[in-house]
Amino acid sequence: MGRVTERRRTIRIRDGAVSSRPDTLVAEEPLEIRLNGKALAITMRTPGDDFALAAGFLVSEGVLGSADELQSIVYCAGATVGAPPAVAGGGTNTYNVVDVRLAPGVPVPDITLERNVYTTSSCGLCGKASLDAVRTTARFPIADTPPVRVEPSLLAALPDRLRAAQRVFDRTGGLHAAALFSEEGELLDIREDVGRHNAVDKLVGRALQDGRLPLSRVILLVSGRASFELAQKAVMAGIPVLAAVSAPSSLAVDLAAETGLTLVGFLRGANMNVYAGDERIALGTGV
Repeated sequence: MGRVTERRRTIRIRDGAVSSRPDTLVAEEPLEIRLNGKALAITMRTPGDDFALAAGFLVSEGVLGSADELQSIVYCAGATVGAPPAVAGGGTNTYNVVDVRLAPGVPVPDITLERNVYTTSSCGLCGKASLDAVRTTARFPIADTPPVRVEPSLLAALPDRLRAAQRVFDRTGGLHAAALFSEEGELLDIREDVGRHNAVDKLVGRALQDGRLPLSRVILLVSGRASFELAQKAVMAGIPVLAAVSAPSSLAVDLAAETGLTLVGFLRGANMNVYAGDERIALGTGV
């Protein structure tokens, strides 16, 4: 597992009995993302799939849309988070800073203080994006994609398949997960992270690196709630269906309705709520 997990001593109290034992915890460390050498954002994440995370983040920011727009992603040698690039070359590589280089000719966005944001593991891009910004920057309009039709029974089976594939969660109980499924319910990819938005970025970034964007015929399932940031990432990757085992936010529903995203929440067993895009769900009659 490498740095994905760490061991810590803990005191266990069970039915009044006290004991000491090591416990396995999910690792959480900062990752600074630089774009062409300039600091862009810092996110708290579970180490692993860092290059995919950075690529996926830039997809959601509207910077990248295809693999040929990406020249390289590298760790900054000897870097320390927060240190300017000119002085970050000494010391031991922390593997907590990545530099993304765009291919020649790809426009570099203006990196201002407004864009230079700190991203926590719980809130994503809080307060930064807007409905209008997503509408105007999305490269893969969902309304233009081939129709996807999903049976409720298929959606109902996905959370168990996601849970069965969560390897690190079994050891820590402290990770969110995001997964891509085909229209037939086949698990295509899964990523775990301390932050839901990071797990989605890792999925999208890997798809970009493999030349699979837009993800126009897949279902994105997340293990927690569906925030605006997750709906934003789905829209920017061209994903037509986003399902969550918990509640969506009001802004996520607004974004889904305006962009044509199918948004399903409270997906638990055979029960679910469809908040937007119900034309992709085979609901039958009586609705």
